[in-house]
Amino acid sequence: MNRLGGEKSPYLLQHAHNPVDWFAWNTEAFEKARREDKPIFLSIGYSTCHWCHVMERESFEDEMIGKYLNEHFVSIKVDREERPDVDRIYMGFVQATTGGGGWPMSVFLTPDLKPFFGGTYFPPDDRHGRPGFAHVLRKIAGLWQQRRDEIGTAANELHSRLEAASRNPPSGDVILTEAVLKDAAAYFKQSHDSRHGGFGGAPKFPQPSVGLLLLRCAKRFGDKEAARMVLHTCERMAAGGIHDQLGGGFSRYSVDAEWLVPHFEKMLYDNAQLAELYLDAYLVSNGAMFAEIVRDILDYVQRDLTHPDGGFFSAEDADSEGHEGKFYCWAREELSELLLREEFNVAVNFFGITAAGNFIDHSHPQPLGGQNVLSIAQPQIAACDKPLLDSAKRKMVTARSRRVRPHLDDKILASWNGLMLGAFARAHAVMGDENHRAVAERNLRFVRKNLWDETSQTLFHRWRDGEHDRVELLTGYAFYLYGTIELYEATLEPAHLEFAAGLAEAMVAKFFDADAGGFWQSAGGARDLILRVKDDYDGAEPSGNSVAVLALLKLGAITGQKKFVEAAEKTLRFFAGRLEEFPQAMPFMLQGVDFGLQEPRRVVMAGNRRSEKFKELLQAAQGVYQPNKIILGTTGVVEEFARTLPGTTEPTVYICTGTTCQAPTGDAGKIRELLSSG
Repeated sequence: MNRLGGEKSPYLLQHAHNPVDWFAWNTEAFEKARREDKPIFLSIGYSTCHWCHVMERESFEDEMIGKYLNEHFVSIKVDREERPDVDRIYMGFVQATTGGGGWPMSVFLTPDLKPFFGGTYFPPDDRHGRPGFAHVLRKIAGLWQQRRDEIGTAANELHSRLEAASRNPPSGDVILTEAVLKDAAAYFKQSHDSRHGGFGGAPKFPQPSVGLLLLRCAKRFGDKEAARMVLHTCERMAAGGIHDQLGGGFSRYSVDAEWLVPHFEKMLYDNAQLAELYLDAYLVSNGAMFAEIVRDILDYVQRDLTHPDGGFFSAEDADSEGHEGKFYCWAREELSELLLREEFNVAVNFFGITAAGNFIDHSHPQPLGGQNVLSIAQPQIAACDKPLLDSAKRKMVTARSRRVRPHLDDKILASWNGLMLGAFARAHAVMGDENHRAVAERNLRFVRKNLWDETSQTLFHRWRDGEHDRVELLTGYAFYLYGTIELYEATLEPAHLEFAAGLAEAMVAKFFDADAGGFWQSAGGARDLILRVKDDYDGAEPSGNSVAVLALLKLGAITGQKKFVEAAEKTLRFFAGRLEEFPQAMPFMLQGVDFGLQEPRRVVMAGNRRSEKFKELLQAAQGVYQPNKIILGTTGVVEEFARTLPGTTEPTVYICTGTTCQAPTGDAGKIRELLSSG
């Protein structure tokens, strides 16, 4: 076992038996590189990354490659999910110098951590026009010995360019208006796949931030076409192979345009955001199917991605027994042996099962044949066939449970837990399932116990196996703040709001650039980074800046604390130029723009919040698609106007804008009517 055996990251532990003398990202590695004047080989990936497994099998487990790395390089492994700040810097370099990016990421650095050459996956030997990893190592080692000064000069120049690119240009006098929302909506609508749903072509990602934004635009502008595109996309994703038709939850993306063949890894952050999107789809359409998908996602997370004490695990792998998708796929012959003839006939038609199959794992030297990814190929089945389909599904679930499950990445990240906390909380608020509330509140207790230091007001990023790390990241603070606000609005528990306010105070103190606006990705004490970055892109995960903006605007409106609103507005001004020029780059931040364009509707609730009547009224308020509303009680750190409203014995709701309120009501139908107007 190498020194990675003492780490907590599941990804680093996967490499603990490599012949490579790996270091984690730490000063010991940096000092060794400086002392011995060796280049650093930096390898970044994550534990459920399929091609990371392939490169490990082909190269990092190879004794000769390990020996060469140990002689000529200082080799460092980084889990990009534990250190997204490190990954962001070097991914920017790889994308700028190669035109693409991805994982595993392979970057060569000078001893002072400046990159000079990089790429992603390298095969072990030269093939298909790609240099082999062994060839790359020999070339880099030779250049380091023969042209050391040139490499240093080039690295310094590249670093200067990276530094310049990381400085967001000043926005000048740009004022954000509805026009930026219209421009973004037009861009995404133009890229909509009218046949299969989604935005863009293969490989196709769910992009929940885009769907959430378009539904807001549909509401604001009366754009029924935008809403139709999102609902169509949700329907097609739910029917596709990207959606686990037996076990629930969604895979990371589809390799095709039809949502049929997924890259099978399942990520917590994807499923959290998709639960939010399907909740909005349900509210917009009143379509029961969308509510069922929300339950499907959350059932999967509670069953397979939840620590016994309440934290949410990070991901499940794409591979099982060395084959991608083996856990999820089915051969026609296997089903014929498992099911009764009548069940088999219905299941084959419903799921589109063929003898040839629809998936081949090309990455394995001995791919399995005739494998089928399950999708809903024939959704219309006769009523008399539904019991047969249900029976077939139960047998398939039981049979699948006996297979070797994919690897579980059981680290618990503050950032992704915040997203899923919000999803469970809001699902409870909209659909009234007390179990969802219990899961959300247990998660908050877990995070406050294991990742939050009350004395120093510090939220650490990762917990696993009884220990947290020492890393603080904007995404951890911003995402968990967002989820906590969702939980407060779902329960109106004053203690949740008090914690949210404390978390926001700490986030602003540690990450906010008070001079220029915007939030740094890492706290000021992060001394192992060559750049400080303000993330300005909403990809598979929204940026910390985008989530911070919306969370602070909502929290400021709920508490009446102007400092939160001012930090959010200054951040929007900082990014205004980018939002105007490339609105499609930050669809989540545009939700904050939408929220901030006018006073939010305020739903103030008085009375005994534990009474059934109070819960009924709260669910009525949450059950209307009105994205620019806040819901608050009359006690705790709420804004002053709410605290002045008269107390009542019976649960009573005040719907207000500014200092003007509608007549108080205790009627759920009236609440829905008032919130639906405008």
